[in-house]
Amino acid sequence: MFAAFPWYSALMWFAVLAGLMLVNELARINKWFALVLFVAVPAVLTITVWPKTAAPGSSVGTWFHWAKVYSALAGSLGFLAIRNLKGWSTNKWALMFPPFILAVNILEAVVRDFQSFGINGLVDGVVTIGGPWNIMNGIAGLINIITITGWMGIIISKDKKKDMVWPDMLWFWIIAYDIWNFAYVYNCVSDHAFYAGAALLVSCTIPAFFIKKGAWLQHRAQTLAIWMMFVMTVPSFVDTSMFAVKSSHNPTALWIVSGLSLAANVAVLVYEIIRIAKTKRNPLKEEMYSDLAAYKQIKAANQ
Repeated sequence: MFAAFPWYSALMWFAVLAGLMLVNELARINKWFALVLFVAVPAVLTITVWPKTAAPGSSVGTWFHWAKVYSALAGSLGFLAIRNLKGWSTNKWALMFPPFILAVNILEAVVRDFQSFGINGLVDGVVTIGGPWNIMNGIAGLINIITITGWMGIIISKDKKKDMVWPDMLWFWIIAYDIWNFAYVYNCVSDHAFYAGAALLVSCTIPAFFIKKGAWLQHRAQTLAIWMMFVMTVPSFVDTSMFAVKSSHNPTALWIVSGLSLAANVAVLVYEIIRIAKTKRNPLKEEMYSDLAAYKQIKAANQ
């Protein structure tokens, strides 16, 4: 899947994972730290740094990277507002924002996957091998959007951290998303996948499963924004530094990861369809999984 890499790159993988989790936790517990991180820092970088480091032709100079950093920042700030501004957590229009920005983020990657189908060779400093796997994974991403449920059930935790909790977003959807997103990065930004695929996804999944259950989207938006700001500022870290790890660019691996992505998301879709048939619930208006133990545990912990 990846080219051979030295021990210090493996060690750096864990350092990146720990760093993302730490900064995410600091932003989670202190809104002022979050505001500086997600407003002041990118404002300065946008003017002084990114025009040079993320210019066209660099590995982070594509439309996708610029769209991704600002959509991740928009998500982080929007969720911060829902968590802290009076009345936002119960305003149905405000609660439309989390599923909207999530769907937009997924759709950005889907478009790039479809676009990469016709790309072969070194483009923008990254080796890309287009093929049917891009189409497979693009379809998986669209299914991932379709299977988003329960957004009207988003709540704010009652403790001091005021986390944005989405009880209906359970482990099986998160795992399907993780597999899909890793496949996207492996397909389209393959030489960045060691960190931007694996470490970045694990950095939000661990907190969602073991630190603050139900707050996966909050963790995801913040870790993604942190990573995108870093990699657009120091693209050499994933491109040419001693810690960079390249993809194997093996078509078999591309087939496998995209095949797993499509299979996982189809499985979630089939499960959701079965649930709809049995419960007669409307996934656009109702929570689909409120009778499951995992849902009940998250809801009880935040009431």
